[in-house]
Amino acid sequence: MTIAAREIHLKSRPDGLPSLDNFEMVSRTLPEPAPGELLVRTTWMSVDPYMRGRMRDRPSYIAPFQLGEALEGAAVGVVERSADDRFKPGDLVSHFSGWRDYTIVDAAAASKIDAAAAPEPAWLGPLGVPGFTAYVGLGRIGELKAGETIFISAAAGAVGSMAVQIAKAKGARVIASVGGEAKAAWVRDELGADVVINYKTAGDLAAALAEAAPEGIDVYFDNVGGEHLDAALANARDHARFVICGMIAGYNDEGVADAARNLARIIVNRLSLRGYIVLDHYDLLPEFTAEMTGWIADARIKWRDTVVEGLDNAPRAFLGLFSGDNIGKMLVKLGE
Repeated sequence: MTIAAREIHLKSRPDGLPSLDNFEMVSRTLPEPAPGELLVRTTWMSVDPYMRGRMRDRPSYIAPFQLGEALEGAAVGVVERSADDRFKPGDLVSHFSGWRDYTIVDAAAASKIDAAAAPEPAWLGPLGVPGFTAYVGLGRIGELKAGETIFISAAAGAVGSMAVQIAKAKGARVIASVGGEAKAAWVRDELGADVVINYKTAGDLAAALAEAAPEGIDVYFDNVGGEHLDAALANARDHARFVICGMIAGYNDEGVADAARNLARIIVNRLSLRGYIVLDHYDLLPEFTAEMTGWIADARIKWRDTVVEGLDNAPRAFLGLFSGDNIGKMLVKLGE
């Protein structure tokens, strides 16, 4: 018995900021799952800034999307049919074949999720890659310690909002940067940041950071790059650690992005800048899942989702990431 499925393909490679014309909806017929496979009905899918890099046809830490083929990304869904003894119909699973309403998944690449521990969308946010990315960045990469001052850019985003709360749990003083007053209120009043800078109204970001941290910062968690990275360099204390997680400010630049003006501070202040890919740190996943599940149970972690309804609107949700439409995680809801 076959099933009709829909999936979103990359129709053309973007030049600069993507547009809806770069995507197309395609219908296809799926076969029965072969031994070791699952037929999954996706209920929620994630759109993420890193996907912009995969739209370029060049080597990176993960293969580029191919023209005329379905995009992919983190998603959760329900097993409809199983050809693997480890799963049965009705099981909730996470998988990496998003951008599709139905998909055939290798059972070895699917993970059961516990909806009693947290609702389905949480497994794409605090218990998913965003939460894990913040956890790895602050712990293993940044080695954040109690009493230190950390500056976090894009602090109202999926990763940044988790980084704010984990940093507070570690006893750090948190300075957060956001783009808007509603985001500032959430990060300050609900997530607990000590100081929040609205970079859209701050004027000179480096000066605003200097006022917030007159003795400098010990750690910078970078989700943005560009002006934010430059401001952090200008305000770094000796031996500060820079956790380079993302640089969304330059994701749509097709040429060489402008270099930061304060790069010499790396030498003068003996700074450590370390980029990381969370895929390299999955040995920490059991520890993270246990700790984050406990934090959620104790109501110590808060999160918001910006939800767009329908697979047809997934490209629009993705584009919204680059205009700051989301508070917290940007998700697409496909159905119950």
